[in-house]
Amino acid sequence: MTYRLYQTDAYLTAFDAAVVDRADGGRRLYLDRTAFYPTSGGQPFDTGRLGGVDVVDVVDEGDRIAHLLAAPPDGERLDGTIDWPRRFDHMQQHTGQHLLTAVIAERWGLATVGVHFGRESATLDLGATAVAPAVVTEAEALANVAITENRPLHVSFEDAGTATDLRRASARQGTLRIVAIEGLDRSACGGTHVRATGEIGALLIRKVERVKRHIRVEFLCGARAVRRARADADLLSALAASHSAMPDELPALFGSLREEVKTGAAARRELEEALADYRAAALHAAATTNGLGVRAAVVREPAGPANRLRPLAQAYACLAGGVFIGVTGEPTGVIVSVAADTGLDAGRALEAALQATGGRGGGNARLAQGTVGAPADLERVVRHLLEALGG
Repeated sequence: MTYRLYQTDAYLTAFDAAVVDRADGGRRLYLDRTAFYPTSGGQPFDTGRLGGVDVVDVVDEGDRIAHLLAAPPDGERLDGTIDWPRRFDHMQQHTGQHLLTAVIAERWGLATVGVHFGRESATLDLGATAVAPAVVTEAEALANVAITENRPLHVSFEDAGTATDLRRASARQGTLRIVAIEGLDRSACGGTHVRATGEIGALLIRKVERVKRHIRVEFLCGARAVRRARADADLLSALAASHSAMPDELPALFGSLREEVKTGAAARRELEEALADYRAAALHAAATTNGLGVRAAVVREPAGPANRLRPLAQAYACLAGGVFIGVTGEPTGVIVSVAADTGLDAGRALEAALQATGGRGGGNARLAQGTVGAPADLERVVRHLLEALGG
C-alpha cells in the first residue's frame, strides 16, 4: 500500500521514500509513500522528479500508486520533488470547481454530473438541458464573491456510514476524505485543494454549451483566468484598432458590417444572375442547331468548383433547345443542364457518363452535377454527354 502524503498536505513539494517494487525495466516504481497525485477524479497527475529522474505519469492502481519515469533511477531510497506551479494550478482549478458547483447547486438547485480538468481550461457538466445567460453571469459573480471572502477549506476523514451534509452522496464504503468549504460545501474528494478560497485568485466562465443532455460550463481559475482575460482584452484592442474604434463600439460596428456584407452579397448574386443571362444568350447565339433542335454549348473553366457554373447552366436551360455542359479542372467537376423543350434528361445522361469514368454525382431531369476522379477523364465525360444529349 502507498501512503498518500498529498491527502493531508497538498503543499508538500519535497519528500523521500523507499522503493518497494519496480517494473518495466525499473522505469515503473512503487514507493512506500508519495506526494505525487495520480490521475483521478478528472484531475491530472503531478509531474516532478524522483531520484533526479523526470516523472512522466502517475497512475492510481487502487492500494498502490505507480510512478512512470523517463529512465530507471538508482537507489532504493529516493528524494522526490513536485512540480509546484503545475500542482498549484491544479489545486486552483479543482477548488474552483468545488466552489462553482456549490454556488450553482445552492442558488439554482442544479447538480454537477461530470467534471474534467484540461491543460487550458476545466469544465463541469450540469444536469440540465438549458441555462439562461443571466444564470451564468450571476454564478460567476457569486463564485468570485466567495473567493474574496477567503473562506477556509478543511480536510477531514469520516466513516461513510456517518458522514452527513455531503453535497453529493458517495457510493464508497469505509473512510471518506471530506473536503469542505466553510459555510458552503462538503464533498467527498481525493483531490488536492488550496487552503482558502482566496487562493483560487479569480474564476472566469468562458463558454456554456449543450452537450447531449447536459449543459457544459467551461471555466478558468487563478493565473489561467488572468492569462485568458489578458488575451481576450488584447484581441479586442487589436480588432478595435484595426477598425479605428473603441472596444465597446465593436458590437455596433460589426452589426453594421454584417448588414453591409449581406447587402453586398445580395447585389453580387443579382449581378451574377444578370451576367449569366448575357453569357447564356451569347453562347446560345453562337451554338449550332442539330436536326432535333438542340443547341449545345460546352464551357471549360480551368479552376474552381463546378457549382460556380450553376447560374450559367440554369440560364442556358431557359433558352430554346438549350443543352449546357460545364467542366472545371480544380477540382475536376461537371455540371449539365437541358431545356424542358428538348425532352432530354440531364440526370440520366450524367449518371451514364460518370459510370463510364468512375465519377460520382446526380441530379434531376433539368440539372445535374458531379465530380470526376482524374482530369484526363473530363473530356471523355464531355464526349459521352454530347453523344447522349444530341450535341
